[in-house]
Amino acid sequence: MTGAEGQSDGAPVDPSVAVPEPSAAAVAVFGPAVDQAARYVAMLAGDGVVRGLIGPREVPRLWDRHVLNSAALAEVVPQGARVVDVGSGAGLPGVPLALARPDLTLTLVEPMARRVEFLQDVVTELGAPWRVVRGRAEERSVVRAVGPVDVVTARAVAPLPRLVGWCRGLLAPGAQLIALVGARAAAEVPDLVPELEAAGMRDVHTRAVGVELGAAATTVVLMTRAHTSRSGRSAG
Repeated sequence: MTGAEGQSDGAPVDPSVAVPEPSAAAVAVFGPAVDQAARYVAMLAGDGVVRGLIGPREVPRLWDRHVLNSAALAEVVPQGARVVDVGSGAGLPGVPLALARPDLTLTLVEPMARRVEFLQDVVTELGAPWRVVRGRAEERSVVRAVGPVDVVTARAVAPLPRLVGWCRGLLAPGAQLIALVGARAAAEVPDLVPELEAAGMRDVHTRAVGVELGAAATTVVLMTRAHTSRSGRSAG
């Protein structure tokens, strides 16, 4: 699963399933952009399901489990950051994050053509200034296309050590990696710290975000690419 999209499980799209309306929490999180967020949810529930990016059974819980859950990252992303969302899939967490935080500069990176087409449709439909880059985070062409990055985001893309390896070219010293993870992956973080530090990361820790959002609350893993000393060792 890439970008935490629920792959279509073969069940037909049920036209009787209504697209959920934005909740009071959604209005509070997205503010003036709540209408754009609602259009994005409608796209996920429509083309997203048809193209196999979102499982049809996910439609009733799109707001809490996917959109608000992703927007919860907003509280840990620095003001004005240049953000790249790797393995973006259906645009999670990048699209909700950027809607909640219009001060951010967003690039969505995704290797699969059908997902890239969906992301481009989202950008067009919402009239957003975001870029979509087709490719994998570890490819030099993608690193060149994306340019300088302050924050890399990912949602259920890969185990953390592998994710760090893939994103190494994007993570200049001082850049931050923010991974939205499930409870099991969060529990494994303390055991992974030595491996992640050996890969050049520091300040590896988990943090609960979106606590006030109820069912949309989640956990992220934060880490920062260390600066390297002249000896070649990471310098905190």
